[in-house]
Amino acid sequence: MTRAMLITPAHPERASDAVPIAAEAAREAGVKLVCTPDEHEKHRQGAADIERVPDGERPDICLVLGGDGSILYALRRFADTGVPVFGINFGTIGFLATVEREQLADGLRRAFTGDYEVLELPALRVELPVDLPVALNDVSFVRRPHGRVAELSYTIGEEEVGNVRCDGLVAATPAGSTGYNLANAGPILAWGVKGYVVSFIAPHTLAARALVVAPSDALHVGNAAGREPVEISLDGEAAGELAPGDELEIRFDDGVGRLAQLPGANFYHRIREKFGKLA
Repeated sequence: MTRAMLITPAHPERASDAVPIAAEAAREAGVKLVCTPDEHEKHRQGAADIERVPDGERPDICLVLGGDGSILYALRRFADTGVPVFGINFGTIGFLATVEREQLADGLRRAFTGDYEVLELPALRVELPVDLPVALNDVSFVRRPHGRVAELSYTIGEEEVGNVRCDGLVAATPAGSTGYNLANAGPILAWGVKGYVVSFIAPHTLAARALVVAPSDALHVGNAAGREPVEISLDGEAAGELAPGDELEIRFDDGVGRLAQLPGANFYHRIREKFGKLA
C-alpha cells in the first residue's frame, strides 16, 4: 500500500481533529495520504501535510472519517474500481463503519497496514444521465413536497406485482435494507444475500407488501399517466425525475463496491449493536 485517499463529512468539524492524526499515522506507516482540493479546503491547516490530487485519482484504499452518508459517497465514488473503503465512524449510527471513533488509533493502523478483510457489496444499476448511475444502498422514488399522492407500479419480468397510491417506492440492496426500506417496515437482508427488496413509502392500502427480488430479475418502476413527476434518488442523492407514463429499469449487480471490515466481523452482531436486540 502506497497511497490512501481521505474523505470526510459535508460538515467537516465532526472529524477535523482527527485529520492531522490520520496524516501523521499515514506518514509513520509510509503511506502517502491524499485528498481532492475540495476536501483540502474543508480542513486547511489540519490538512497541510496532505497532498492535493485531482478527482480521478485511484488510491490503494479510501479512508473515510465520517458516518454512513460519507461512507456511501465513497463506495459510489469508487464503484467498479476495486478500491476498498475503510470507514471510521464520526457520524451517528455508522452501520457501514469498520471501527468506531474511540478506536481511531487502532483503526488508522489497520487501514494503513492492510489489516482488514474486504466485503464485496452489490449495487443497483439504473439507466440515468448521471456520472454514477449506481446505488450501493437504495434507489428511491418519492413524490414532490406538497404534490399529489403518487401512483407507482413495479413490474418483474412481464408481471405487474404492485400498483399502489403512495408517497414513494424504495428498491434496496442488502446493505441498504437497514435504511429507508427498514423505515417502510421492509425486511432486513443479511449481507451476502443475493437479491434486493422493494417496499412502498406510506402506501394508501393495507395490501401493499415488501417483496424480495431474485438477483437475476430486472425491476421496472412505473409512474402512472396523468399523475405528477416523482423524484429519483440514488443513495440519497438527487438523480432526476420519473415523468408520468414513464418507467425506469433497475438491475442487481454483484461485487460493485468493496467495504473494509475487521477480521471476523459479524453482520448479526452489528445489527444488535446498532439497532438493539430484535424484539
